Amino acid sequence: MVQYNFKKITVVPNGKEFIDIILSRTQRQTPTVVHKGYSISRLRQFYMRKVKYTQQNFHEKLSTIIEEFPRLDDIHPFYGDLLHVLYNKDHYKLALGQINTARNLISKIAKDYVKLLKYGDSLYRCKSLKVAALGRMCTVIKRIAPSLAYLEQIRQHMARLPSIDPNTRTILICGYPNVGKSSFINKITRADVDVQPYAFTTKSLFVGHTDYKYLRYQVIDTPGILDRPFEDRNIIEMCSITALAHLRAAVLFFLDISGSCGYSIAAQAALFHGIKSLFMNKPLIIVCNKTDLQPLEGISEEDMKLVMEMKAEAMKTVIGQGGDPLNDEGVLLTMSTLTEEGVVSVKNAACERLLDQRVELKMKSKKMNDCLNRFHVAVPKPRDQKERPPCIPQAVLEGMAKQQAAEKEKRKLERDLEEENGGAGVYSASLKKHYILNNDEWKEDIMPEILDGHNVYDFIDPDVLQRLEELEREEGLRAEEEDDDFEMDGKELTPEEQEALAEIRKKKSLLIQQHRIRKSTAESRPTVPRKFDKEKKFTSERMGRQLSALGLDPTLAINRARSKSRGRKRERSLGRGGNDGDDVMDMDVDQPNKKLRARSRSLSRSRSMSRPPGEVVAGEGFKDSAQKVRALKLAKKSVKKRNKDARRGEADRVIPTLKPKHLFSGKRSIGKTSRR
Repeated sequence: MVQYNFKKITVVPNGKEFIDIILSRTQRQTPTVVHKGYSISRLRQFYMRKVKYTQQNFHEKLSTIIEEFPRLDDIHPFYGDLLHVLYNKDHYKLALGQINTARNLISKIAKDYVKLLKYGDSLYRCKSLKVAALGRMCTVIKRIAPSLAYLEQIRQHMARLPSIDPNTRTILICGYPNVGKSSFINKITRADVDVQPYAFTTKSLFVGHTDYKYLRYQVIDTPGILDRPFEDRNIIEMCSITALAHLRAAVLFFLDISGSCGYSIAAQAALFHGIKSLFMNKPLIIVCNKTDLQPLEGISEEDMKLVMEMKAEAMKTVIGQGGDPLNDEGVLLTMSTLTEEGVVSVKNAACERLLDQRVELKMKSKKMNDCLNRFHVAVPKPRDQKERPPCIPQAVLEGMAKQQAAEKEKRKLERDLEEENGGAGVYSASLKKHYILNNDEWKEDIMPEILDGHNVYDFIDPDVLQRLEELEREEGLRAEEEDDDFEMDGKELTPEEQEALAEIRKKKSLLIQQHRIRKSTAESRPTVPRKFDKEKKFTSERMGRQLSALGLDPTLAINRARSKSRGRKRERSLGRGGNDGDDVMDMDVDQPNKKLRARSRSLSRSRSMSRPPGEVVAGEGFKDSAQKVRALKLAKKSVKKRNKDARRGEADRVIPTLKPKHLFSGKRSIGKTSRR
């Protein structure tokens, strides 16, 4: 039995990768060091070896590609035609022919340049010949790069083809698209073919396997075929035609009698008569599918006549195999893949007819005569007229009777109950039916929920939902009344009430503003840039007037605003200068003279005074200056060792080179070693 495993074909590299692989191997596997002082014979041998080795590698790689790809003339006609349908055998043979030509060209190039290298008279001449030889070989590979890419695509596609054995027991399913072929193969095998409610869901051949009478059968699901001329059929349909033409199989022609596939019975009958020449010498069964939607007896007379004509054609295959022309059992079958009615009978009928045909063919072959000569079947003959019935011991008969009685009284398992009541996911097993109670009617009673010693059900009001609805309705009415009361217009109020309402609203808005002012920090408050304050609205004088009107002292606020405007983040120290800076502090922020502003800034800088290190600032957490000085000393002492070791911080765990080699290696010259 020939097995075709296209998954074992070696990957075909593209042109650039091919060259890189071979040249890299040449560089690694041959000597690389040569000197001009070598004798000329040694130089010639060095470069001749490189040229020969490169040619051998190219030859091996290309030969592997040619040998591993199947030859269409040598393989089974089914695979030959299938590859022709998928890839066009002319292009396929042309690509392999170009690979073979390249292999011969590379061999010829190597032979010519080895001959020239024998007469090389210098290192330069030999090297130039080697470069030229390898360059020409690589050029040949570059020219066949499209063929290599094409063969790699074919290899990838062939690796995805199903593994079909053309000689084993095969059941072939064919028919129009969307008639239930894939659903049938999913039911009788473990194949998982995609099933969708539209045509041409299956676009290639799918294979599943099933068992019948301890024999393995392969089931092939073919794509749908349309009733049109042979030349107009596409690649998907041609896959089905190829399988029908070349595989010795039992053919199941599926017929959708409900018409839900989108094609009438007349169109399906026309397809049947169009391809009936492919059914010759094969067991043929007409399968009427989707009987759950339309029974066979309910179709019209014209459709029934077409079905009977198809049945008559199928009977011809039975007669051709030497069958009984009056026995039409197993020729026209009905089935529904949705309800699984008739699925097993269709499978059994197809397997039985295929098995009968294969046995008959083997009986007619010449090998059978050779086998029969080796067998002798002994048939016993009666020696007298005495009856000798089969003797079965009494103990065995009693055991068989007990076994039959036990089977009748067999207890129903949960699995049996599950299958009777809808299967897994529908049936839910009862855990209470095995409770041992005085009364079996109590088993399915609802168990009371006890909380704090009380039965929860005693506190449940049966009318709670009705009362809840009444409460919600009442609450909605009250909310509507409150909304009506709350929406106040000025029209219904007296003048005094309107004034009071205006005062309340005003006070409310003021409270909101004050809350927003308190909420925002000083940094987040917007400052108006000077270039936008062209009308001089935001001045310190105006701020002073407003603060005075509120009864506040504006002096500190004005001084702070002026210090901010001078761009100093730190406060001015008043210790050293006394009151020398008063004339500067009195100047307004808005003074236009730049020189005055610059002078005031320089004076304030000169009078600034830094804080001594021991001075305690509020919030630092020290009791007095002595404690702060002591803490600073301890901190300085703790980092002394780290600084000495040139550590970046506490986490720096680097281990330096204790004796750097450039300072401690080599002979010491005359003189001092301190510089080392």
